[in-house]
Amino acid sequence: MAKFVYRMQNILDIKYKLEASAKSDYALAMAKLNEEEEKLAALYLRKQQYEIESKKLLEDTLDIKELNANKKAIDTMKSLIRTQAMQVHLAQKNVEAEREKLNEIMVDRKTHEKLKEHKFEEFKRELAVEENKEIDQLVSYKFNNE
Repeated sequence: MAKFVYRMQNILDIKYKLEASAKSDYALAMAKLNEEEEKLAALYLRKQQYEIESKKLLEDTLDIKELNANKKAIDTMKSLIRTQAMQVHLAQKNVEAEREKLNEIMVDRKTHEKLKEHKFEEFKRELAVEENKEIDQLVSYKFNNE
């Protein structure tokens, strides 16, 4: 019996490897995004703590040095939050780029898989035709010899 050999199997194998690589790149980008979002959340929490501390300082006897230091800390947190928000945005863009790259590679791989499936179906049809020819020859040989 004939064996099906896909001539472009090595290309399909490369597509699988590219897809695996793109998946790992996407996972790394997602991990980086999660890390940046966690940093941003921590900065918001610290800012909130400074604001709570500021309210407490206003309720007690006024200590101008502490109030100024607290206000400076809040301003610093706002600046850090803006910077970190830009980092999060950059990480989101990177994730989106990796997702698009992965999607493109997956479409390419699926296209090659479809080509392989079509070639296999064509192979099966050719094999069926050959088998039918052999059966016809065998039947006509038996019919002529009887």
